[in-house]
Amino acid sequence: MPAFAATKEATETRSAPKTELAPPWNVVVHDDPVTLMTYVTKVFVQVFGYAQERAHRLMMEVHQTGRSVVWTGAREQAEVYVQKLQAFHLLATLEVVDG
Repeated sequence: MPAFAATKEATETRSAPKTELAPPWNVVVHDDPVTLMTYVTKVFVQVFGYAQERAHRLMMEVHQTGRSVVWTGAREQAEVYVQKLQAFHLLATLEVVDG
C-alpha cells in the first residue's frame, strides 16, 4: 500500500477591490475690480439656470468676501462650468472638496 503524504492545498485569498466615490469639486468664482455686479448675476442665471435671487446672493458673496462657491459636483461637469464662466470673462477656478 503506497503511503500518501499530506499535501497542503493552496488557498486563494481574494479581496474585493475597494471602490471609492470620486470627491466632489467646487466651482469658485473670484472677485475682480472690473466686472459689473449685474453682469455677474446675469452670467450665473445663464450658465447655471439659477433664479435671479440665488444668482444675486452668490454675486454679493463674491463681491463681499472675494470669492464664492457657485456650484459643487462631479469634476467633469465642474470643468465645463469653469470653462463657460471663463468664456464670459469671469475669474473661475476648481477646487476639490475637502472631506
